[in-house]
Amino acid sequence: MSDTLTGLDIRPLSDSLGAEIRGVDLSQPLDDATAAAIRDAWHEHIVLLFRDQDLSEDDQVAFAEKFGTVGTRSRPASRRPEGADYNASIMLVSNIKKDGEYIGSLPDGEMWFHHDMCYDPAPHKGTFLYAMELPSSGGNTLFANMYAAYDRLSDETKARLKGLTALQIYDFATREVVDISGDIAQYKHCVQPVTVTHPVTGRRALYVNPLITARIEDMPDDESRALLDELFGFTDDKSLVYEHEWRLGDVLMWDNWCSCHARTDFPASDRRMLRRCTIKGQPLHE
Repeated sequence: MSDTLTGLDIRPLSDSLGAEIRGVDLSQPLDDATAAAIRDAWHEHIVLLFRDQDLSEDDQVAFAEKFGTVGTRSRPASRRPEGADYNASIMLVSNIKKDGEYIGSLPDGEMWFHHDMCYDPAPHKGTFLYAMELPSSGGNTLFANMYAAYDRLSDETKARLKGLTALQIYDFATREVVDISGDIAQYKHCVQPVTVTHPVTGRRALYVNPLITARIEDMPDDESRALLDELFGFTDDKSLVYEHEWRLGDVLMWDNWCSCHARTDFPASDRRMLRRCTIKGQPLHE
């Protein structure tokens, strides 16, 4: 379908979420009408794809700035890769090494479903990821529609979730769940609502994920684990998920307040590099 005001060609990527937008060169400044049409499509489809782009760091940041204030990296400087020479708004997602050190973060392997920055008191709204080098296979990104994940819960479960909060915690040195039995002060963490109302769309979304959500607050451990296992059922529901197979030059932008995402494994011997930036968000509420 086409947007009659801007001539954008908007094509859904799946029945669950996602749309490709054709006819836009992101290396060129966007006029306000086009930016507004993209914003509306983003809020409708959650994930947007732009193919065949050729972007500098400045181009990517300028595009993101059309949708909010560009965020800075959350990883402390002391724990960033040695020799990283890109600016504070950019993160390289890469397994490439320079002088024996990774030039980026999250180098290889599978990553479980997660919401970006949900461990921050004001979670970043959007993530913008640009494909620069890709492996021969794998490294796909899966996106889950968390509006639909909430909608599919039983009325009994929805009622049970009202007022509940969860501990969101992340260790930048691993891709596994943090052990919360000890001191967690060293890790980025925050207590967030288990369900949130999207500040723009007004729709309710499930806001827990297997990688970063550690427990339901004020609930016995066994009950917390059982409830989280039930809520994490969305990860196995293919009707809620879009799997993106990357091509060079792809740009994806996604809404972190109503989606979460995962990465499939890929050959560790293959080079992979994507460039990431985000836009800042705000505190989320039930």
